[in-house]
Amino acid sequence: MLYAVEALPACPFSCKCDSRSLEVDCSGLGLTMVPPDLPAATRTLLLLNNKLSALPSWAFANLSSLQRLDLSNNFLDQLPRSLFGDLTNLTELQLRNNSIRTLDRDLLQHSPLLRHLDLSINGLAQLPPGLFDGLPALRSLSLRSNRLQNLDRLTFEPLASLQLLQVGDNPWECDCNLRDFKHWMEWFSYRGGRLDQLACTLPKELRGKDMRVVPMEMFNYCSQLEDENSSAGLDIPGPPCTKASPEPAKPKPGAEPEPEPSTACPQKQRYRPVSVRRAIGTVIIAGVVCGIVCIMMVVAAAYGCIYASVMAKYHRELKKRQPLMGDPEGEHEDQKQISSVA
Repeated sequence: MLYAVEALPACPFSCKCDSRSLEVDCSGLGLTMVPPDLPAATRTLLLLNNKLSALPSWAFANLSSLQRLDLSNNFLDQLPRSLFGDLTNLTELQLRNNSIRTLDRDLLQHSPLLRHLDLSINGLAQLPPGLFDGLPALRSLSLRSNRLQNLDRLTFEPLASLQLLQVGDNPWECDCNLRDFKHWMEWFSYRGGRLDQLACTLPKELRGKDMRVVPMEMFNYCSQLEDENSSAGLDIPGPPCTKASPEPAKPKPGAEPEPEPSTACPQKQRYRPVSVRRAIGTVIIAGVVCGIVCIMMVVAAAYGCIYASVMAKYHRELKKRQPLMGDPEGEHEDQKQISSVA
């Protein structure tokens, strides 16, 4: 008891404290706020299965010894930027099954020792660039069951120690925005990282397929898009144009008439991105047309060979019949010669 008093001098009301492991368990108590009297020496803090919906920026102040924090199964929807600012020794952070929709890019910058991060079953639609820049020791990351449609490769490149990445059960759009992340996934798997299935939701032709097995040839049109977009960016913008040219304003008496702006509005054709479905259809149609042309060429060649053989046979037969089929005039002369001799 004396050791417990020295290690954890003030255990929060209704929570359970372990003086040996320096663990404070406040889970399943229906809490709507973090207990304000948490011991400064706490190493493990369990706040899962409560009713926390908002946290002040000072909720975990002075807990510099905290190594494990579990906030799973709550109603958190937004986390202050400096919420984990004092948790410099944090190694595990559980935020599973909340309502988090956005994350500040500097939220985890003060926890360089973080090794395990669970953000699964939330409402994340995107990850801010630089979110993982200060996490060189991160080994496992779970992003399962969110609303992610694409990811940026640059966001994950700082994770040199990452060994496990879970990204399943997200509405992934396997288009040009996910092409660079596909390259990163291949590199991650090559160096021994474990990755669960990244199943495509769109386009329909790739629905249910793992992004890792989709051939890179399906994204050749992305380079064309980039070239056209970059060339379009070099155009010098002209004056704004309207569909209906307004009537020129009447000049005020004594004022110099203003030059009328040019009414010629060049209509630029709006680029329509080529979908993977259209690309597949084009490949199929081209293959069918090429097949038909090849069949026609084979038929034409066979017909030519047959015709040539028939004509050759006909000429041979004709040559054989020429000595037997004499000229009528020649036969009459022969008869005259025979009669004269007689």
